[in-house]
Order: sequence, then structure tokens, then C-alpha cells
Amino acid sequence: MANFEAYQEYQRIDDFEEDSPPGEEDLLVHVPEGLSDSWHHIKNLDNFFTRIYQFHQKNGFACMMLSEFFELFQFLFVVTFTTFLFNCVEYDILFANRAVNHTGPGQNPLDRNKVSLPDAILPSQQCTERIQENSWIIFLLIMATIFWVYRMIKVFCNILSYWEIRQFYIKALKISMDELCNFTWQEVQDRLISLQREQQMCIHKKELTELDIYHRILRFKNYMVAMVNKSLLPVQLQLPLLGNLVFLTQGLKYNFELILFWGPGSLFQNKWNLHPKYKRAGNRLELAQQLSRVILLLGVANLLLCPFILVWQVLYAFFSYTEVIRREPGSLGARRWSMFGRLYLRHFNELDHELHGRLGRGYKPISKYMNSFTSPLLTVLAKNVAFFSGSVLAVLIALTVYDEDVLTVQHILTAITVLGVVITITRSFIPDEHMVWCPEQLLQCVLAHIHYMPDHWRGNANKSETRDEVAQLFQYKALFILEELLSPIVTPFILIFLLRNKSLDIIDFFRNFTVEVVGVGDICSFAQMDIRRHGNPLWMSEGQTEASVYQQAENGKTELSLMHFTIKNPRWQPPQESSVFISHLKEKVHQDAQGGPPTQLLLSEAPLCSSLLSNGSGNEPDNLLASVLAHPVLTASGLPGRDRRFVPPSTAASAAASVLASLSNSHSQLPHASRSRSHVHLPSTHPDSTMYCSDRTIIDSMSASDSRMKSTTLLSEFASAEMSLHAIYMHEVHQQNSLPHQRTIGQWQNPVPMRELSSNAGSQTHSVHTAVSLSNMPTPLRLGGWTEEEEGDAEEEEILNSGSTPKQDSRSSY
Repeated sequence: MANFEAYQEYQRIDDFEEDSPPGEEDLLVHVPEGLSDSWHHIKNLDNFFTRIYQFHQKNGFACMMLSEFFELFQFLFVVTFTTFLFNCVEYDILFANRAVNHTGPGQNPLDRNKVSLPDAILPSQQCTERIQENSWIIFLLIMATIFWVYRMIKVFCNILSYWEIRQFYIKALKISMDELCNFTWQEVQDRLISLQREQQMCIHKKELTELDIYHRILRFKNYMVAMVNKSLLPVQLQLPLLGNLVFLTQGLKYNFELILFWGPGSLFQNKWNLHPKYKRAGNRLELAQQLSRVILLLGVANLLLCPFILVWQVLYAFFSYTEVIRREPGSLGARRWSMFGRLYLRHFNELDHELHGRLGRGYKPISKYMNSFTSPLLTVLAKNVAFFSGSVLAVLIALTVYDEDVLTVQHILTAITVLGVVITITRSFIPDEHMVWCPEQLLQCVLAHIHYMPDHWRGNANKSETRDEVAQLFQYKALFILEELLSPIVTPFILIFLLRNKSLDIIDFFRNFTVEVVGVGDICSFAQMDIRRHGNPLWMSEGQTEASVYQQAENGKTELSLMHFTIKNPRWQPPQESSVFISHLKEKVHQDAQGGPPTQLLLSEAPLCSSLLSNGSGNEPDNLLASVLAHPVLTASGLPGRDRRFVPPSTAASAAASVLASLSNSHSQLPHASRSRSHVHLPSTHPDSTMYCSDRTIIDSMSASDSRMKSTTLLSEFASAEMSLHAIYMHEVHQQNSLPHQRTIGQWQNPVPMRELSSNAGSQTHSVHTAVSLSNMPTPLRLGGWTEEEEGDAEEEEILNSGSTPKQDSRSSY
């Protein structure tokens, strides 16, 4: 075993593969060495770390297994109930199209023609005969049974696997199931890293890093993020009359992953190694033809299965959304992040809960931005339709109140229901009369959370083109449901006619952007966040990157992803090139801070700025962001500050730099803290706090568990605020750098042809993408999180206003 440490590449362990029984390849491999419950040499670390993460995020074994069993029964219920409705109900009797005469001793004559529910249900024997006579029903039931049995076997395999994970949490990580919900993922991750030093879970490396764990959990997702970033996947459609559309559904995404990563004929030979033949350039054309055939076969299979998948989609949508639509018709007018938006706005090495947190924080600002656009014509129509519908509904309700027999009139309930739905829908088109229209400020608030915004949106937030481009990332829920219903029909054609044409580009992409990491395997090179290889000179990496236009990540994704990962994982030691970039950014921040407003002034203006930006949460992180975003507006307006003196105008970049620089000075004056996450005696000196701390008096008044949960929540919120400050600052600096180099490009960044880097890298220049023409569609953005912010305490606000801040790792703050 010791010889494995000398290897310079990650290799598959054949002896354990051969000893693994069929169907149990994903289980843990126990190799006892003195201790009865030691975990040594875990064969499939990708599945292992992924299951540990899912186990934590889904709140333990009981919740996960209960969800699995309910999914089984849900499928069984949908199939059984649908079969019953089609074959065992006499609808002529139910709709009173055929009279029913109840005769019998003691039967009330007035009740002889009264229809009851059992009258409309056929006897079991007659129901069975109907099913047996319909060959299509029998065929569909057989298909459903096969799928259900497959799902049941998979559930039992998951029970075995996650029981092993449960034992690992209890015995190896020393985390009981009762305490699991009190641990953050970072704390679980720290214990994993410490356990690696004691028990060699991975025999190829003596120590694991946070990035190693992220790489294994997000191996394939990082590839998907990179391919969307480089506009490689055919998800943007140009249709007559409809124009440019973005179409990416759950089903289409599943097919992409099936073709590329884990399906038959995929590019990966296992879950951590790209097949060697795809790493050589000599047979790229032959490999592209093979991939094209695989895509064609899968497209034809999707076409054949289209009727069955479509039926299931319609039934599932009907049972899932009908009651919600009846109860809340306006829910269809609500918005959600699109599947494309979630991929495009995702940082490299960003876990699901981190992404959901960012998207949640950006939900309210972007909803306000989208709602600020109204159509005067639709508003007039909606008001009048609502008036007429409301008038008729009011009369029907009044008649019903006067005499309930009105409800027995045919279709009267239907009319009341339809009129209520119409009124609800039309009111959604009527804007709030108290709404203030300030799209530029709202879009800047969105940027603070989503971290990405195309250059051409700046100064054009009031344009309908910009609004339409944002809508592709933040779509109506009704549109999401419609796309999912159409997915079985559209997906085969996208695979056959669009994805096949990208076969050569895909082969080149995986060859050019796959690197082998010791102890991890083959990963997407973008996921290394290597500034030298994938940096963009216009995103503060000038002089530090050797990347050509083809090698650069679009929209500053490499630089922003690096800062995001560093802030979320302050103990991580970045490589040399990344450290140089962070140091350069720190120096730039201190230079710009000299011309920025004083931090105390920004903090004193926080309540006013929060009011101007309609920030209702009122906690310290949001107040801090509001002061940075609104201060340039206040100074430009010529309003005096709280000390009655006029303040010279400033920019958002200088305001953000001032806050970041002052944090660096505050941290340098604080004593060194303990490295342990589990001790929360003084969060103000907590090493993993990124910027701020909760007040000592609050911590002293709480129990140890409550103290840790409170401080962890605050630290997470302030870490998000710190990243928001970096995003604002880096975008402002990028705008300054890109002005002399602006050129027009296509929407969402037109893809650069995938070709051999070795022959073309030398001839490609370092010119970079900048603003996009307004006539074209935009470059995608990044979004924030979903969690609701907690209201800050008075003591914490006093700490912020006094400028007292806790010590933080020098890599994640200034």
C-alpha cells in the first residue's frame, strides 16, 4: 500500500474492484487495522464524500429514508389513482347525465334520485374487466411496475449505504444524530480533514484539503458550469417569432450528464477518470464521430419514450400544482431561478447550499427589479377586466349569501372559481401605486448578491432589453412548468439536431480543460481557479495570467470564484498564483480606500441607506451593503451628512474599498485566536470569522450550543456580505479597466471555436470580452441566496458603528 504514495496520478485500485460484489460498489470498504471501526482506503471517495454531504444537508438517516419511501409510494399512488380514474369511475352518473333510481325497503322517495359517490364507482370485477380489455393500459402498468421495482431496489441499496454513513458520523466524526442539525458543513468538513490524518481514507495523499473535498463532490457539476460559461451546450435557441430563447430543463440536463459523465458510452471510464483516449489529440475526429452516434442513439431513445414520459409529466404536474393553483392562483405569476440561471450563476466549487443561499439573498432585490417594469396598456386592460369580473363575482356571492340554493344551479361554482382566478391574475398586472421606480439602484443591489452582471447592463437597467435578459435567468413559475411539460418533446430534437453538431467541440473541451490531480483524479481545469491559466486581464489579473481568449473564463468567473472559495474556506491555503492575485487585490483595495469615504461615515448612514433601498431586514450585513451601495447616490445629490457637513462625491468602488481596508486594520489589532471551530467563547477572535463578530454579552448569556449556532449564523451572513463587497468592488474596477478595450460581442458570450490549444495558443492574443451590444442578448449573471436574514441585535449594531471588528484570516479579508 505504501507504494501508492509514490504515484503521481490517481489510479483505480483493481484489487478492491474485483472483490466488490455486484451492486455494492458504492459501499464503504472497511480495512480493520487494530481498530474495529476504522475507515481506511475508501475505494470510491467521490460517492463517499457526496453521501456525507447529502446526509448532512438532508438532516440525517431518518429524514432521508422517509423521503425515499414516500417517493416510492408517491409514484405508486399516481399510477394506481390514475388507472382508477380512467377505468373505475362511471362519469355519466357522476355528472348526472344518467339518472339513478334507488329502490329498496325503507328508502325515502325524495332520496331515490340522489346520487352518492359509491354510485359513480364501478364494482371491482367490472373495473378489472375494463383494465384487462385495454392492452395499452396493461402495457403502461407493466412499464410502471418495472420502473417501480427498480426504484425500490435502489432505495434498499441507499438504506445500506446511508446506514454506513450514519455509522461513520457517529463513530468516526463523533457527531450524534441528535446534534447533526447543529453542525455546519464547514465543521463536518474540518472533522473529515482531521480524520484523514489519523486514518488514511485516501491513500494517495497524507492530508486532504477543502478543495480536494469540493472537487470530489462537484467534479461533474464544475464541468457543467464551465461548459455553460463557455457557451458549449446548445441551450440557447433562435426561433421564428419568439426570438432568442433559453431552454434548459431537468430532463435535458439529465441527458447531458448521461451522455458526458456516467451513461453507457460516456467520456468517463469511471467516476473519477476521463477515458485515456479522450486525452489524446490524434484521434479527435474519430472520437467526435463516436460521440455523435451515442448522442443520436440517445436522442432516438428519447423520441421513442416521449409519449410515456409526457404522460407522466402531465400527471405529476396535475397532481402537484392543481390544488396550489386553486388555492393561490397568483403563484403561477411568481418567479424562480431558471435551470440555466442556476448553472450560469454558479461559482466554480460552490456547493448546493452555498448556491441556494446566494440565490435566496438575491431573490427579493431581483423580484423588485422585475416588478418595477409595467406595461401601461396591460395595466389599463387589467384594471377594467378586474372591475367587470369583480362586479359579476360580487353579485354571485351576494345571491349565494341570500339563498344557498343558488349553489345548486349548474356551473355556478365553476363561474365563481373562474372569476376569482381571473381577478387574481389581472391584479398581478396592476403595479403598486406607492412603488418608486429606480432600476439602476435595484440592479446594483442584485449584483451585490448574485456577483455577476454583463457589462452592457450598466446604465441600461431601465431598458426592456435588459429586463428580458434578466427574465431568462429569473423566469415565471408558469413558464417553468410549461418548459418541463414540453421537455419530453423538445429534448430529442435538441440532442439530434443541435448537440450532435457540438461533438467535436465537446471532445476538444474535455481534452483541453481536463487536468489530473494527485489524490483526486481528473477534474475540470477551471475548477482549480488557476489565475495564470484561466484568468482575465480585465478582472485584475493583468500580468498574472498567460491565458488566451479561448482559455479565459468568461465574466470574471475565475477571479470571483477564487474570492468566493477563499472567503467560505478561510483555512484553505491557496497556491502561489492565487496568493499573488489575492495580495494584488488587497494592495489595490488599500490604494482606492485612501480616496474613499470614512468607514464611520458609511456605518452611520446605514439606517438611511437601508431605507432608501427598501431593505426591510435591518441586520448588520444588509445595512453595511446598503451604506456602500447608496452612499454614492447621497453624495451625488449634495445632501449633507449627519455632522451637517457636505461630503465629496464617491463611487461604490471607493466605498467598498474603504470598508474592506478598515476591516484589515481592525483585524490586525486583534489578538490571535484559537483555531477550533467548536469553541465559541469569543467569536470576536474566532479565526474563521470572515469579517465581524457577535457581541460578547450576547454570547455570555447563551448556552454553548446556542452560542455556537448564533455565532455561526452571524459569521455566515457576514461572510456573504464580505463577498458582496468584493463583487461590487471587482465589478467597478473591471468597468474602469474595460473602457479602453470595449468591443461588441454576442449575447451570453458567443462561443470560441474549440480547437487544439497547442497549435493555436501562441497565435491567440490576450484581447478579452467586454460589453455586449444592446441589440444582442446579454452575458449571464450570478445570483444570491434564499435564506431570510435575521434582525441584528442592538449590541452588534453598536460594535459595527464603533468600528470594532473581529480578527479574520488574512486571505479572506483586508
